[in-house]
Amino acid sequence: MLLKTFGWSFAITALGLVAAVLYGGWEAFGIVAILTVLEISLSFDNAVVNAGILKKMSAFWQKIFLTVGVLIAVFGMRLVFPVVIVAISAKIGPIDAVDLALNDKDHYQQLVTDAHPSIAAFGGMFLLMIFLDFIFEDRDIKWLAWLERPLAKLGKVDMLSVCIALIVLLVTSFTFATHAHQHGGAHVDKAQTVLISGIAGLITYMIVGGLSGYFEDRLEEEEEREHEEEEEAARAGKERSAVTLAGKAAFFMFLYLEVLDASFSFDGVIGAFAITNDIVLMALGLGIGAMYVRSLTVYLVRQGTLDDYVYLEHGAHYAIGALAVILMVTIQYQINEVITGLVGVVLIAWSFWSSVRRNNALAAAEGKATGSDEKTEVSV
Repeated sequence: MLLKTFGWSFAITALGLVAAVLYGGWEAFGIVAILTVLEISLSFDNAVVNAGILKKMSAFWQKIFLTVGVLIAVFGMRLVFPVVIVAISAKIGPIDAVDLALNDKDHYQQLVTDAHPSIAAFGGMFLLMIFLDFIFEDRDIKWLAWLERPLAKLGKVDMLSVCIALIVLLVTSFTFATHAHQHGGAHVDKAQTVLISGIAGLITYMIVGGLSGYFEDRLEEEEEREHEEEEEAARAGKERSAVTLAGKAAFFMFLYLEVLDASFSFDGVIGAFAITNDIVLMALGLGIGAMYVRSLTVYLVRQGTLDDYVYLEHGAHYAIGALAVILMVTIQYQINEVITGLVGVVLIAWSFWSSVRRNNALAAAEGKATGSDEKTEVSV
């Protein structure tokens, strides 16, 4: 089971590390290994959240997530995305941006750093909306009940999460503008960039998340209809393709997963520059890490881990909220990537420990109930 799920990750790791040695020797090998660990530690919460969505999808779309999705994640977000950011911010062509990345790495890193406020605002708002929509929803199972109960009551107010997100964005952009003005006003225009990028992140969430939610609500109805069609096709001696069976719901959930992964990858891409400004090594290290995150997502789904450890999803969403806040704060202040990674790991570890304690308490209660039933039978 482990080899089947992580086989591709192991293979890509071997190929990536060999490529690193051939490209830059053992020093490059070490950098790629560090970047891989960085990506996995920063994105473990991503795997937990992804698993919650992926478990609702068919086996076909799970395979798509591990193949096409990986190509989008590795080549799109870890290689193409930094180049596109540089091309837009420096107002140069994509080919010139690639040339810059390969031949003038210091200038390339500076351009990506300059684009950080807009990246952080977009990703921060997208992730903040995920967190807010989660904590404002009334759930049967509550982890931090003292906090989640009152928040669930507040969540009955329409559009509350959007209002809070916009307030956070306004405060962030205003704070950034004030900070820039105090330093001579050279970057006052960045406040507008932060505001526009944040609104773009909010709109992206509402469009993709809205479509995903809409089709998710219709998923049961569609699956029922497709199951009937499949039975009819079987009686007629015809086969229907897996794509048709997956339905529109799975497609939009897949799209939602890709945007979610993109938002999670922002901190990894930016954090990677603290280790290297070589785009080749960055793509190798972060790409290998992204592969493990995806394999871990599928593993969590197939093992039913989220069903067994019910607070894991809560911990992951709290980690998302923390990451959203960290991204917004990094618009003005620099935060070490170790802190970013540790916050997520601690929250998920805490939620896992809470889940284990809950399971043990339930098992003990069930054991007592069984024992009392046996005594009653004997006495009768």
